Amino acid sequence: MPSMLVIATTAVPDHLRGALSRWTSEVVPGIFVGSVSARVRDQLWQAVTETVGDGAAVLVHPASTEQGYAIHTAGTRRRAPEDFDGLTLIRMRAAQQAKNEQSPR
Repeated sequence: MPSMLVIATTAVPDHLRGALSRWTSEVVPGIFVGSVSARVRDQLWQAVTETVGDGAAVLVHPASTEQGYAIHTAGTRRRAPEDFDGLTLIRMRAAQQAKNEQSPR
């Protein structure tokens, strides 16, 4: 059953943007929206995490959680999703710490 997803990218390679455009619509630069199966979503996200390079990406999709969605990140970001008793909150890291860490979530 297809469900909606949003992938936001920053400074990713052009070939990754092209690959995402095959399955989704780039509604504004770097923001991809689509309705795909869970299998396709997982394959797209695997491609993103393997090729994000020095850029960053965030995937938001429906999930059976209290909030109704799940968040996944790849690359270097100051904002990192953290699970607090089943609730996903966003933790802000110091700018230098974000540069030194990779978030494989």
